[in-house]
Amino acid sequence: MAIAACSATPSLDNPQTLASLTQATAPNEYLIQPGDTLDIRFFYNPELNETQQVRPDGRISLQLVGEQDVAGHTPKDVESLLRKEYSRELKQPEVAVIIRGFGGQRAYVDGEVTHPGAVDLAGGITALQALAVVGGAKTTSDLHDVILIRRVDGKPVGVKIDLENALEKPNGNQDIQLRPYDIVYVPRSAIANVNTFIDQYFTKNLPIPFYFGYAF
Repeated sequence: MAIAACSATPSLDNPQTLASLTQATAPNEYLIQPGDTLDIRFFYNPELNETQQVRPDGRISLQLVGEQDVAGHTPKDVESLLRKEYSRELKQPEVAVIIRGFGGQRAYVDGEVTHPGAVDLAGGITALQALAVVGGAKTTSDLHDVILIRRVDGKPVGVKIDLENALEKPNGNQDIQLRPYDIVYVPRSAIANVNTFIDQYFTKNLPIPFYFGYAF
């Protein structure tokens, strides 16, 4: 039983507190994501104007300067980068970066939920709202020990969030606002794992009826 309970959630190295995770990833400006569509506009060289979609590797490919890494940067950062790159080819490069489409606005819900998969973040969504979008949690779930996995400085960082508490106290701090590419993992409850253990190792493997000699 102890083994089953321990294996209910993915192991995470150096778990963070919820407060430190939200503080570390609180955005001041929008960061460009893979899948976003960008308009690159030149004031004095309109022949270089083009529309690019950010590839899964976070790059775009432009005339004269080739591939540029733009994901994870603000539009202003990319404008500065392009001015520097194009200054090698143009006398007075003035460029604007405009986001025309948001393609990377998704998070993911997995584990003991009805329909695991991606959820759209357009307009903002919390962990509880994402849970509702995928059809809610199964009866075998443990909402007290849900794991949120988020990338911080390019590395996955995980924390436990208590969505059972969030249901009881909507104004608490457990129902966290999701960011692009967050993963919300809902684990199995300990009793659910025990039931699976009993089913697999007794009901299916013993040549005698399970109920023989036992009273429940």
